[in-house]
Amino acid sequence: MKIAVIGTGGVGGYFGGKMAKAGFDVTFLARGNQLKALQEKGLTVKSILGDFHVDSVQATDTISKIGKCDLIILCNKAWQLKEVAADLKSIVKDDSVILPLQNGVVAADEIGAVINKKNIIGGLCRIISKIESPGVINHFGITPIIVFGELDNSKSDRADRIKELFDKSGIDSKISDNITSELWKKFIGICVSGLLAVTKSTYGEIRELPETRQMMIDLMNEVYQLAQRIGIHIESDFVDKSVLAIDKFPYETTSSLTRDVWEGKPSEIEYQNGTVVRLAKQYNVDVPVNRFVYCCILPMEKKARGK
Repeated sequence: MKIAVIGTGGVGGYFGGKMAKAGFDVTFLARGNQLKALQEKGLTVKSILGDFHVDSVQATDTISKIGKCDLIILCNKAWQLKEVAADLKSIVKDDSVILPLQNGVVAADEIGAVINKKNIIGGLCRIISKIESPGVINHFGITPIIVFGELDNSKSDRADRIKELFDKSGIDSKISDNITSELWKKFIGICVSGLLAVTKSTYGEIRELPETRQMMIDLMNEVYQLAQRIGIHIESDFVDKSVLAIDKFPYETTSSLTRDVWEGKPSEIEYQNGTVVRLAKQYNVDVPVNRFVYCCILPMEKKARGK
């Protein structure tokens, strides 16, 4: 199986590294210093589950140079999807499978606007990781897992083959019979990232102060109510369970969106709280905390994009 990992940050570097270490044919898409380090020194992953190094790494900065692939795992930022989708045509064959792991709930639709949706399988991951330095990934919180499944909730041989690949690579994974619900469950949690960004707080700081803890809970409940209005099935106690999970995060944990905003980089705000605000307007749901977070980040986002 020929595999492409598009984006070699905390997500792509970890999961792609696990597959490459297991001996699978993996090519990474990377740029700049990250690409240079991968080509010259290989890939190092520091992990709470055990460090490892991949000596010989196949990496390029041009998608078309990868060649036709059996499995394409998208680990790039959500706001890069439209550009990436157009370039993917050069490596997609009739039976290729595209597995997007982006934050948010619109990845499959954005890719499907360019590439036949029959090639797309729904997916998400849970991991706390980041680039520590060029060529070095630091996985520092929670046991990573990939959850994926057919967009129509059917069972398929290709999903079973991907599960087998992950098993052989030492990657925890689960085939979901309702991937849309799973995507929204993660969406409820990741929308907290914007609150961290505007309060300049870690998860530990946001959860220990009663006022911001309540804002976090209210924000998640807004997304839950939106999902209910749209018709997405999510258990009634899901937000409570999510808060308990956040309580177990390492105190200094942040998120990629949070770090991007703090560092003045383009972020995924439009794919997180921005999506909530737009869908809430469409479905007539009140989301005041999400709207506040979104509006606060907009000026920083505009500046980060040079507008």
